[in-house]
Amino acid sequence: MTNARAAAPPPGGRRGLCIVGSGWRFTSGISYYTCLLANALAEQHQVSVIPMRQLLPRRLYPGWRRVGQPRAQLTYRPEVKVSAGVNWWWGRSMARALRFLAAGRPEVIVLEWWTAAVLHSYLLLAVAGRLAGARLVLEVHELQDTGEGRIALVRRYGQWGLRLLLALCHGCVLHSAADRDALLARHQPRGTRLAIAPHGPFDQYKLDAGPREGQGLALPAARPGEVSLLFFGTIRPYKGLEDLLRVFNGLAPDEAAGLRLTVIGETWEGCTEPGRLIAASPYRDRITFVNDYVPDDVVAAAFSRADVVVLPYRRSSSSGPLHVAMSWGLPVVVSRVGGLPEAAAGYAGAVFTEPGDTDALRSAIRRAVALAGRRFTDPRRWEDSAQALLTAAGLDGAAPPGTGQPGPGETCASRRSATPSWNDAAAPGLSSIRQS
Repeated sequence: MTNARAAAPPPGGRRGLCIVGSGWRFTSGISYYTCLLANALAEQHQVSVIPMRQLLPRRLYPGWRRVGQPRAQLTYRPEVKVSAGVNWWWGRSMARALRFLAAGRPEVIVLEWWTAAVLHSYLLLAVAGRLAGARLVLEVHELQDTGEGRIALVRRYGQWGLRLLLALCHGCVLHSAADRDALLARHQPRGTRLAIAPHGPFDQYKLDAGPREGQGLALPAARPGEVSLLFFGTIRPYKGLEDLLRVFNGLAPDEAAGLRLTVIGETWEGCTEPGRLIAASPYRDRITFVNDYVPDDVVAAAFSRADVVVLPYRRSSSSGPLHVAMSWGLPVVVSRVGGLPEAAAGYAGAVFTEPGDTDALRSAIRRAVALAGRRFTDPRRWEDSAQALLTAAGLDGAAPPGTGQPGPGETCASRRSATPSWNDAAAPGLSSIRQS
């Protein structure tokens, strides 16, 4: 049964929420997601953020050379309280985070899950939150990172840890029914309320209208009669960039003469085949390759000059670059794999292709090129994410869940809600947090 006190909104409808996610030192798509979600929630609720500051030993991070270098221009709203963050080795950083958590007394704690590197920190914060009576929601961006999944010990650690976090959390938010089904098949969570919300809009790069300059980088705009194709995002084996390059390299000269290709991304997991294909391309003079995790102004410049975005993923749960393309209203070629069909559902500029099929990709690019110059409306809203978080937390006033296969906003099994009861004297630390 749902606790009526927990389901009823507080006076004014504002709730206290704390989001735990990626910080800016190890900038990634989840860093942007955490900030955008917090800013959106702050319009209706009291929001705080605990960032994972030092995510892992620097040399273990694929993009270690850029760690700590400024990349994002996005900032948190002034009313969002942001802690100093947590380091992977904890030290004083975890003690400060626990004091921050206790002082804020959030009603809901949202844990952003994208890597097993945060597991040990999340477990302690989750236990502290449960002891304090807060409701815990795990927002899953990917069940397991593909790079981590290649290492047996890390893979098993991540699977075990995700299962444990699900047991600690009252609810879980996923971005697609495909991810929900995979979660149910792999982890069989019990007593966890599941909710589905599409990835929110990634419109942080549209800082102003019109073409942008990207820190002196030569990002070409298409000439009259040409169409500019863009691949954007980290270069990893599952992204399918090799498929795009093989299609582009195999075009007839007259068709290639009407296209330009820009590839922007940081190489991860030793994925060097795309670089080789670019170097060997018969149309090398029509390809711009920026092998880096670029700052926001370069991203804005790239998308302002693009006519078509091509994302030929071989597998994926969700895609930040897809949502950037949708926010710009661009035609986008995207693989019909994982959660991507749901992510692009309702977006008229989406042209679907089959993963790993170069013939299908060639046909999809031609269809998308025919749409060049048109702009489409992004159907995604952060309000859907906010509602899903409250649904997963059991704070939306919904009726108790039934039995059977859970759908959006339903649960695997009912769980009794708890009313948060942070101790008024909890600010000094974990020792003053009492169990509700």
